[in-house]
Amino acid sequence: MRWLTRVAPSLTTLAGLILLVPLALNAWVVGASDSSVFNRGHALSADRVALVLGTSPYLRDGQHNVFFTQRIVAAARLYQQGVVAHLLVSGANPSTRYNEPRRMYQQLIALGVPPHAITLDFAGFRTLDSVVRARRIFGVNQAIIVTQRFHAYRAVFLASRNGVDAMAFVASNRRTRLPFEVAVREYFARVQSVLDVYVFHTDPRYLGPARPIGADGGDRSRVAIPRDLLL
Repeated sequence: MRWLTRVAPSLTTLAGLILLVPLALNAWVVGASDSSVFNRGHALSADRVALVLGTSPYLRDGQHNVFFTQRIVAAARLYQQGVVAHLLVSGANPSTRYNEPRRMYQQLIALGVPPHAITLDFAGFRTLDSVVRARRIFGVNQAIIVTQRFHAYRAVFLASRNGVDAMAFVASNRRTRLPFEVAVREYFARVQSVLDVYVFHTDPRYLGPARPIGADGGDRSRVAIPRDLLL
């Protein structure tokens, strides 16, 4: 067992690195984005598009997802207070029975946001996809990202490193304990975000043709609303 005695220090060092590197990357993502995360609308720069990041309207047990509701209410408030003039709602659309942007659109309309002020991105499968597509497909160079605080750091980090001058508006000021599963997932998602940017140079799952907001293809005021969006 002498070999084990010889390699034990190296194994201990390796184990320490495995633990410390993710911690360091998490701290970097949060620290690099903290100054761009706000919980008051008047602290934000106007004349930006609000990028509303998607999440499921319901939890696995069928209950309403408070994260979804908070984001929709916050986005509607930013529009109604004149902080932003347009909302880009971005989320997953994997099937006819699960369509995040459609549900976001419906709820925003119910809260009084006019259709012409909303653009839908049906290919926001990941946060990375949403922020990259905001710039490359919808021509958004300055954005106010609407999401929860724990998610805002990663979203701003990814956006700023993909050519978007981004700020984040925290969807709720309530200090509630983050579910353990969500906290763990976000911890590793921040590590993945660094790898996506600096190691893998990850592109969105789908890009497609450009449809800048304000042009015919990206402005809801010039596009007929599909009937199924009103269901």
